Amino acid sequence: MDETTYVFDAEGLILGRLASASADILLKAAREHRDDKVIIVNAEKAIVSGRPRSVLNTYHAKYELNHARKGPFFPRMPDMILKRAVRGMLPYQKKTSGRRALRNLRVEIGCPSHLSGDLPEGHQTGDLTKIRKALPERFITLGDISADLGAPTHRWTGGEQ
Repeated sequence: MDETTYVFDAEGLILGRLASASADILLKAAREHRDDKVIIVNAEKAIVSGRPRSVLNTYHAKYELNHARKGPFFPRMPDMILKRAVRGMLPYQKKTSGRRALRNLRVEIGCPSHLSGDLPEGHQTGDLTKIRKALPERFITLGDISADLGAPTHRWTGGEQ
């Protein structure tokens, strides 16, 4: 079994398109009983298109649905928001292929040292032809959404606020 690890750099990519492409790769591999993995780096630099204020209102509404013990649990960190978006496109509650696909997804804040520069053996850059489009007029980054939700921003800003 030859498994491939696809690496996507989320910088400047629209969240929904990236999540859709990742879910597609993972689900196809899971249904063919392959262990292809997807790693998404720089999650805080992914963008959500739309007016920033209305996007923030939408994410605040999702986050305020939370109950500390009962859920639904909506994340504040950019890597977990992106992972949750991919999870929403997978049948992870109904099918084992969906659960297997979700297990093979990894989302990182920033870029780990072993993935910057040349990729290791068995890793390849994901196909961005269907994902990368011109930047929309109005957008907000996932890092800004997370900061507005109250996430600890020092993880991706390096300490400065």
